[in-house]
Amino acid sequence: MVKGELSFSYRLLLLCISAFLRTFFILFGEMQDAHMEVRYTDIDYSVYSDAAALMWKGRSPFERDTYRYSPILALLLVPNVILHRCWGKFLFSAADLLVGHIIHRILRLRGIQEDKCVAYMAIWLFNPFTFTIATRGNCEAIACCMILWVLHCLLTRRVVEAAIWYGVVVHFRIYPIIYAMAILVVLDNEYPKTIVVGQRLSKKLLEPHKQGQFHTKDRDGCWSTIVRLLNRNRILFGIVSAMVFFILSGLSYACYGSKFLHESLLYHLTRTDPRHNFSIYFYYIYLHHDYAFTLLERLLSFLPQFLVQFMFTLFFAKDLQFCMFAQTVAFVAFNKVLFLTFIP
Repeated sequence: MVKGELSFSYRLLLLCISAFLRTFFILFGEMQDAHMEVRYTDIDYSVYSDAAALMWKGRSPFERDTYRYSPILALLLVPNVILHRCWGKFLFSAADLLVGHIIHRILRLRGIQEDKCVAYMAIWLFNPFTFTIATRGNCEAIACCMILWVLHCLLTRRVVEAAIWYGVVVHFRIYPIIYAMAILVVLDNEYPKTIVVGQRLSKKLLEPHKQGQFHTKDRDGCWSTIVRLLNRNRILFGIVSAMVFFILSGLSYACYGSKFLHESLLYHLTRTDPRHNFSIYFYYIYLHHDYAFTLLERLLSFLPQFLVQFMFTLFFAKDLQFCMFAQTVAFVAFNKVLFLTFIP
């Protein structure tokens, strides 16, 4: 009991120090923006704030050039207009702190020792890369928080809640759609045992093959195989998450029309940007940017991405945390625009 109280006190101390550190950087950023040529604040934060100001005036946030996010983000930042322009930075930093707390809870659910859980929590909280992103005004901490909460819900057998938050986060930032297949694989008839234990699907695939259990024709027939695949948890997760996504997207479309569909969703399928020179596609895009890319060229760039995501899902989905990490790294590596913010 005493050890648990000490651990709680230490975690609370880490969170307080981390909150102070983030507050300092937000205030320092305000000073740097006011007195130095190079601004501390992320240019995207200005986009969010302008979109929020437009929404506060009853106009569309998509009237702001380069605003390509969910209207929910602009709504969350309306206090930037009402209260103070730093509201969003504090909101993103609070989400960043919550990520550290959820990391600790997930690791404990996985059976990791308390001292190691606290150490990994501290690595996130004091990682200069992550807290700088949040304090400069990047919204990715909110998406990370929701994704980790989906994991936490799955580990604690709350499939419906996980599905709700997954639908929200895919609407909020479209890229978490890459985790859908891995989550559905985990929700098999052995769930939740496999997700807690963390078995890897590669072993599950190889063992039956060695034992000669794979046959050309399943003795139970095709129908029983389909029934096993379409179990209650998979159907529930798929229906609920899809409903949440389409309800939020439908409301956004009703308010802002086709502009929402193009800027928030469809744009990311065909995006080309010659300025993000860490992408493996950068040089080709740079050389051909003055020419119009065909729709086929834009979509073909997703083929390597899809193949890599499929292979990671096939072999590692039962170790969902590791699989999602590997999928994220692959998503960054094969993306047309390289976002290093996803990796931490």
